[in-house]
Amino acid sequence: MVDDQSITLDVNPKAYPLADQQMTTKILNLVQQAMNYKQLRKGANEATKTLNRGISEFIVCAADAEPLEILLHLPLLCEDKNVPYVFIRSKQALGRACGVSRPVIACSITTDEGSQLRPQIQQVQTEIERLLV
Repeated sequence: MVDDQSITLDVNPKAYPLADQQMTTKILNLVQQAMNYKQLRKGANEATKTLNRGISEFIVCAADAEPLEILLHLPLLCEDKNVPYVFIRSKQALGRACGVSRPVIACSITTDEGSQLRPQIQQVQTEIERLLV
């Protein structure tokens, strides 16, 4: 489980859609599980590659990336490829969920048809799409 500390920071207004506290916890827990199932790519460059290859289920970005512009190409690419994306408040929390000690500014949950995570991924995708409307 992911703890809720360090998730409440001031956030750049460019970071839209921004997940609330409850959704952030759900997303971070899914990221942790995806890591175990080898369905996770960490970093903005890896996320970009999964989008270009068409294997991304959804993208998670950190709203406190400095400067935020280093990952603002991802929402544009997501919209082109019709892939949901969401911002969470803390790159440190995203790094912990990804299983590394460093902050992570973006990650991608990748496709795997036979995965046990499929229902959870679809549920989070639906919630992200609801935020985008």
